[in-house]
Amino acid sequence: MTRQKKSTTKSVPTKSAPAKSLPKSLAGGSSPARTSARTKPVGSVSFVGAGPGDPGLLTVRGVELLGRADVVVSENQTPEFVARFTRDDVELVDGSVGADGQPLTHAMRAKLVVRAAKGGGRVVRLLDGDPFLFATGSEEAAGCHKAGIPFEIVPGVASITAVPAYAGIPLTSAKAREVRVVNVAEGTVDWDVVAAGKATLVLLSATKVIGDVAAALIEAGRDPATPVAMTQEGATTRQRTVVSTLASVAGDVKSAKLAPPTITVVGETVAMRDRLSWYETKPLFGWRVLVPRTKEQAGALSEQLRGFGAVPEEVPTIAVEPPRTPQQMERAIKGLVTGRYEWIAFTSRNAVKAVRERFEEYGLDARAFAGIKVAAVGEQTAADLLSWGIKPDLMPGGEQSAAGLLEEWPPYDAVFDPIDRVFLPRADIATENLVAGLVERGWEVDDVTAYRTVRAAPPAAPIREAIKGGGYDAVLFTSSSTVRNLVGIAGKPHASTVIACIGPATAKTAEEHGLRVDVLSAEPSVSALATALAEYGASTRLAAVEAGEPVLRPSQKRTSARRKAT
Repeated sequence: MTRQKKSTTKSVPTKSAPAKSLPKSLAGGSSPARTSARTKPVGSVSFVGAGPGDPGLLTVRGVELLGRADVVVSENQTPEFVARFTRDDVELVDGSVGADGQPLTHAMRAKLVVRAAKGGGRVVRLLDGDPFLFATGSEEAAGCHKAGIPFEIVPGVASITAVPAYAGIPLTSAKAREVRVVNVAEGTVDWDVVAAGKATLVLLSATKVIGDVAAALIEAGRDPATPVAMTQEGATTRQRTVVSTLASVAGDVKSAKLAPPTITVVGETVAMRDRLSWYETKPLFGWRVLVPRTKEQAGALSEQLRGFGAVPEEVPTIAVEPPRTPQQMERAIKGLVTGRYEWIAFTSRNAVKAVRERFEEYGLDARAFAGIKVAAVGEQTAADLLSWGIKPDLMPGGEQSAAGLLEEWPPYDAVFDPIDRVFLPRADIATENLVAGLVERGWEVDDVTAYRTVRAAPPAAPIREAIKGGGYDAVLFTSSSTVRNLVGIAGKPHASTVIACIGPATAKTAEEHGLRVDVLSAEPSVSALATALAEYGASTRLAAVEAGEPVLRPSQKRTSARRKAT
C-alpha cells in the first residue's frame, strides 16, 4: 500500500503578519453541531485465512478487510492478534463456544456467521491457515450462499507448508519429490499406501497417537531410522521442535511434553534442519522480555524484539494524567495559533499526544503549525509527529535526549528569527536543563505542563511473581525512572534475569537498586538497546553451541540450576 506524503511546507510568519483566526472553541464561541447521514452497509462475509500463527504472515488483503470490519468471528486467534489490524470499535465474537460455554459445531458456527452478517455490517471470519484447506470455511460459506449473504474467500498461508518452513524443514528435495498430507484423526488410514516410496509425509493430529502412527509406518515398510520432526505451535515464538526417528519418536515426544497443535514431518528432508533452521536459532528466540512501557509507547520496540524472536510483554511503570491546571495549556495553544511562537519543542511522545488531543478538542489540525519550527527529541517522537502530518525541523544528531536536542539548538538571531519565543509542552517532573539552555541562547521559553506523570498501579500478581521469581529472561530499562518505578510497583527482578540499560545513567540507577547490568546499549536509543540485547543473546547461544551444551534461555538456566541443586 502506498500513501501520499502530506505536505510539510511551512510559511514563516513575520511580525507584521495578520494573526490567524481562532476556532470558536478557543475564541470563546460555540461551534454548531455537525450532523451526518450514514448509510447502512450491505452485510457481507469475508472468510480470511489467518495463517499459521505469525501475524506477519497475514495477507495484505486480509489486513485490509480486518481494518474495515465491523464484526470479527474467530476461534484460536488471540485478542492481541486481532487488535493489531482492527478498529477500536470492532465487535469480537468467539466462534469456538456458545453462550452456554459449550463448543460450537460446524453448523452452529455457520449460523453464527450468517446472523452476524444479517446485522448489515462487514463480517470477517478468521480461520487458521487457509479457509479452504483443513478448515470449515467451505461449510460456512455454503451457509452464507443458502442465506443469500454475499461472501468472498481470502486464501491464507497453510500450516502444512508454513510450520515445516519455520522449523527449517523443506518438504521436497532432489530425492524426495512427492508430499503426502494425512490427517490422522480423519477416519481409517491405509498406511501401506501412505508409506509407499520415499514421499515426505506431513501428519496432522498425530501428537497423542504418534507411537501408533510410527509403528504403523514401520510395519508398512518405512525404515525405523527414518527422521521424524514434530513441531508444536509452529510459526509463533512458542514454537518447539523435537527431531527423532520412527523408532524413538514416541518416547522423545513424551519426554519433551509436546502438546497439540503440532505438525509432524516424516522423511529424509528432516535431516536438512541442521543446516536450514532459521527461526528457532534467532538470537532471542523464545525469550520472555519485560518492557516497562505502555503498549502505545513500546510499539516499535516490541516489534523489533519480535523480529529477534523474543516475546515482549509491556508493563507500564508510569501513568499519564492531565495537568491540574489546563488553562495554561489552553493559553499556549491559543498562542501557537495566533503566531506567538517561533518554535515548539516536543521532548516526549506523551507531549505529542497531549498537544494533539488538545488540537482535536479545539477542532484544529496540523495546518495550525504552518510557520512554526518544530523540534523533536528523538526518532519515536518524530514518528508520532510524522503520523500527524508534521515533519520536524530539528532533531538531535547524537544523543536522543533533551541535552542532545539542546546541543543542536541554534541561538536566537534578531535578524533571522521574527519571534523569540519557544513553546515547550512537557511533563510536570521534567528537569529545567533544557529551559536554562534555551534561555542562555537568547530564547524566551513558555515551559508548559502538558501532562502529569504518576507511578502506575502494580501489575497483576502473576507478573509480579514472574519478575521476582525469574520468569522473565530479560528486562529493558529505558530510563532511570523505569528502574525506580518497576522496583517500586513490582519488586526487584530475579538475579537470573538479564538486565539491559539504555545508557550509563540508567545503568547506575539499576546498580544502586542492587541489579547486575548485563547489557549496555552503544547509543542511547531504544533501537540500539534492543540490538544490544540481541547481540548478547547471540553470544550466549554461540558459547553454548561451541561448548556442546543445550541452548537454554536465562529463565531455563535458573530452573535447571535449581533442579541440579535439589
